[in-house]
Parts: sequence; C-alpha cells; structure tokens
Amino acid sequence: MREGPIRVGISCGDLNGIGLEVVLKTFEDPRMLQDLVPVLYCGARAVTLNRKLIGGAEQMQINGITDASEALVKKLNVVHVWEEEAPIAAGTASADVAAYAIKSLEAAATDLATGKVDVLVTAPIDKHSMAQAGFAFPGHTEYLAHLAGGDTDVLMLLVSGDLRVGTVTGHIPLKDVAGAITTERIVAKARIMRQSLERDFGLEGPKIAILGLNPHAGDAGTLGSEDKERILPAVRKLQDEGIMALGPYPADGFFGSGTHKHFDGILAMYHDQGLAPFKALSFGHGVNYTAGLPVVRTSPDHGTAYDIAGKGIADEGSFRHAVWLACDILKHREAYKAMTANPLQPQRREKEKKEK
Repeated sequence: MREGPIRVGISCGDLNGIGLEVVLKTFEDPRMLQDLVPVLYCGARAVTLNRKLIGGAEQMQINGITDASEALVKKLNVVHVWEEEAPIAAGTASADVAAYAIKSLEAAATDLATGKVDVLVTAPIDKHSMAQAGFAFPGHTEYLAHLAGGDTDVLMLLVSGDLRVGTVTGHIPLKDVAGAITTERIVAKARIMRQSLERDFGLEGPKIAILGLNPHAGDAGTLGSEDKERILPAVRKLQDEGIMALGPYPADGFFGSGTHKHFDGILAMYHDQGLAPFKALSFGHGVNYTAGLPVVRTSPDHGTAYDIAGKGIADEGSFRHAVWLACDILKHREAYKAMTANPLQPQRREKEKKEK
C-alpha cells in the first residue's frame, strides 16, 4: 500500500477566472496540507497577484520550484511553468491568457504521465478562449483521453457524496444529441460507470439508473422512438452482462421524487439532463471526475465565473472537494489493485457475503 503523502498536481486554469483564487483559498487551510503535497503549475507573478487579492493568503508558505520532484510537504509548491508576466485582466475572456492555461495543463499532464505527481486536479478553463489559443479539444476530458490513447473511451462523472451522474453524450449541441444516442454508446458508457463505481469508489455490484431521452421516456413511442428502440435494448444488454442497470426512467420526476437516492450511479443521455439537477442538488460541493482514464483527474463543478473574478469572493468548497475526491479515488484504486491481485480475495469476499 501507499507510503507517504499523495502528490496532487494542479493546473491553474484560466487566469482571468476564479481558478487561482480557489486554489489558494483551499491551501490557506493548513489541514489541507497534512496528508498531501499540492503542486501547482503556474507563474510566480500570477500567484502573487492572487495572494494579494485574497488578503490572508499573503502569509501562505509557498515553495517555488522548477521541477515537481522538489515539492515539499506542508507547503503549496508552485512549479514555475513560465517566468514572464501574463496579461491578466480579471473577468474577461482572452485567448492570450488561455495560452497560459494550456501551458499549465500540458506541464501538469506530462508530470502525471511520468509519475512525478499522483493525481491531477484541473482549475476551470474557458473553452472558447482555449480554442482561440489553439487548443484542439473541447475540454479537459477530451484532451486527457487523447493523451491516454486515441481509442480511450471516458465518462464525465459528476460526484457529490453518494450522488454520481454521468452522461452518454458530452459537450455537443443539443440538436445533435438524438443522433448520437445509440444502443452501443449507452452500453459502453454504462460499462465504464460500472467499472469506475467498483474500482474508484469501492462499490460491489453497483446499481445504475439509465434515464430516458424524451419526455416521459418516450411514453411507449408516442413522444419519440429512441427510448424504446435504443435505450431499452441497451438496458437489457447490460442486464444480460450481469450489470445491475434499470430504466429508462423519465428524467423529469427522477430526481424530484428522490428515486436517485436508490442508485449508486445515474446515466443521463445528455449534458444538461444530468448536470442541471446535479448542480441544483449539490452546487458548491460537486466534483467533475473523468472516469475511464488510467490516471485520476478531478475538477470543481463550476466554471471560470468571470462575473466574480478578481473580487476575492469565490467559494473554494468545490475545489477542496475535488482535491479530496482525487485522493480518495487513488486510494480506492490501490486497494482494488491489491485485492484483485490476490486470487484468494474474491473467494474470501464470497464467503463473507454468504455468512452475512
């Protein structure tokens, strides 16, 4: 098992947003430095500017380094990815500033791949600015999946306590969703969810809810055929594979009725179908986790929040939870690896279940 603290790599995100503010506020609390080593990939001047913004964070102990291997325990370690002064203008979208977010992400991802950090937590980016700066991916998820291998399939999973919501389709226009929903794609995403619930969250035989696409899950075909012709066959195929999947459930009443509390994971058909109720239930505490990657990556469930950037009023709660979740998932993975490496362990678990 693990010896020593977990090394948490942190990309700075959009410097014109609230990313650096919530990072500094998170590690202003000395309790966050007890069992982990934070490694922030940024520039010294950008960090200094945000320390002054926050006030109390000016007293933080920060270890400026050029390589993650120099990171120290009980300090916020800053790998100086660039030395020049970035053209920060809080609250505005800028391709010039987004270029620094790309530099930070690339440096952090490289160190994650080479084992210099154990997990990655990404601060929010502005997707449009990133695209203008030459970033060839819709977001963090797609970029990391590309690094893991061109055929790597991943699942965006929003997590808050026992509430875990994934989406079959990601950052695509709503008009394209119906065409992107296929039986094969639903099955693939549900398989990733089941694997993640077992390996990353330590849940045996997880129970997964599959939401419908149309109002009332199509109302037996009256309001659309996708639920009957694509989603229901996916549910049946998953059940044939031994995965405890149920549905499709009408999405409108699923969360309001509390039905979500009876499932370990929920698979929505598109972005807002899953994220709107998730954020209504857990905003400020939710975490965005990329399931299916060989590495562990989390992010807060909010964006750049340009409207409050530079004002020192951003809430760091979601970012703090993202750090905790990344560490918890890594520990679960290590325990899962140790368990599956022991051929006697499954037999022992079956024996314990029968005895109960």
